[in-house]
Amino acid sequence: MLITTTLLKQGLQTWRTSWSRSFFGRRKKYDLGTCNLITELGNVSAERRVPEHISKPPYYFIRNSPSTGEGQSEIKTTEQIEGMRESCKLAATILNSACSFAKVGVTTDEIDGFVHEETIKANAYPSPLRYLGFPKSVCTSVNNVACHGIPDDRKLHDGDIINIDITVFFNGYHGDCSKTVLVGNVDDRGRYLVECTEQCLAEAILCCGPGQPICVIGKSIDKYAKRKRLSVMPAFAGHGIGSYFHGPPNILHFDNDYPGVMIPGMTFTIEPVLSLGTCEAEVLEDMWTAVSVDNARSAQFEHTVLITDEGCEVLTVAS
Repeated sequence: MLITTTLLKQGLQTWRTSWSRSFFGRRKKYDLGTCNLITELGNVSAERRVPEHISKPPYYFIRNSPSTGEGQSEIKTTEQIEGMRESCKLAATILNSACSFAKVGVTTDEIDGFVHEETIKANAYPSPLRYLGFPKSVCTSVNNVACHGIPDDRKLHDGDIINIDITVFFNGYHGDCSKTVLVGNVDDRGRYLVECTEQCLAEAILCCGPGQPICVIGKSIDKYAKRKRLSVMPAFAGHGIGSYFHGPPNILHFDNDYPGVMIPGMTFTIEPVLSLGTCEAEVLEDMWTAVSVDNARSAQFEHTVLITDEGCEVLTVAS
């Protein structure tokens, strides 16, 4: 989720200024490795059909507005938690299959078609489709695309890395997860980036539990990234999720003091984006595809988690 509120922008600017002063001088000499840069948008196919019998979220019919992520977080009942478990397990299962499908020569549009059909076969709805006007059923972000890449006719090349971000709407609940996949022979810097980003998410999840400040997630991610000499792309945040796709609480991935405490029954995503280069991103003319300003590659991993009385449960685990 892209951070949009005034308060979060102020926090982001404070973080960026601090990061630039303390860290940028050492970062700019780092090797970005080699990859095939995404420099122009490809051709996007027509919207895929969703059968009548599939239950659809409200934004399928009426275009929605962005969520601020502010307000009271939903504390889910036992019944709602079971619904979340089902949707999240389905999302993780489809994601695993999509990652195996992503090979050299496959187009990102073909990945979209695969995800769409697998979701429909499970009697679920591909949540990204029509959300804020998004035209496809999955986000595919390749190499220097940081987030929200729209599937198109570009084929995957040997040495690419690609983030596949899947959300499904199943029995009234959204389940959201993503992985970054190595395509063919990826160079050492790319492999390092992907490995570190996955571990960064794992360490952030370890911070979660009842009574913990929500801001410890961002502090953990920021500390880990600096230790690994990577940068957090702070414009992208995790979010509350449930019967809604995006809602409170905001989960910031940089060092922050944003208020809020984790309470049993909360469900939210953690989805850090780490870069080999600087933290800056810009959005291309399709108004979705966010690329790194310095053409550095980034990686992202995401889980939906549940805060329990005892700690934290990762919901997006395949069966």
